[in-house]
Amino acid sequence: MNVLTVVSHPRVDSLTFQVAHRLIAGLKAKGHQTELLDLYRSGFNPVLWEADEPEWTADNQRYSSEVEREIDRMKNHDGLAFVFPLWWWSMPAMLKGYIDRVWNYGFAYGPKKLPHQQVLWLSLAGAPIERFEKRRYHSMIDHYFNVGLADYCGIPNSKVELFYETIESGPGHVETLLNRAYHLGLNYTG
Repeated sequence: MNVLTVVSHPRVDSLTFQVAHRLIAGLKAKGHQTELLDLYRSGFNPVLWEADEPEWTADNQRYSSEVEREIDRMKNHDGLAFVFPLWWWSMPAMLKGYIDRVWNYGFAYGPKKLPHQQVLWLSLAGAPIERFEKRRYHSMIDHYFNVGLADYCGIPNSKVELFYETIESGPGHVETLLNRAYHLGLNYTG
């Protein structure tokens, strides 16, 4: 499988990037191909302007050249993986802007759906699991990514993985998270 791995974090020395690289190592060890898209360093503009607002009555949608390039990039992959920190119980604005602009009408939803068979949402949360369980945040997050995004856009296999307590974690905890990321890559299609 050819997997587009999209990473959204402002710092390349972050745990988010370490996790992304370990996920990619697992994908490659299993024989998958992957391309890393670093949203921050790619120069991607997350702000949706008029050129990327859908024409609801048009049979064929045309978007800005930047969005058309990203649509073409997505078409070259049959699997998706997103690696990002969980901020305010959701994705960073950079990734939300990518979804808003690229997963657009006529490509990702509406008369056409995404052709991808699988997506992994791998998110790093600073809080402990107890904080998620107390208010059932994990259920809301699962529903948002698996149903609100993936299912709505036609992706039949969607999985959310949350890595907890990522802010003040010791070396042993970090290595556990990195090993989990590697195994998610190995078992991407499992």
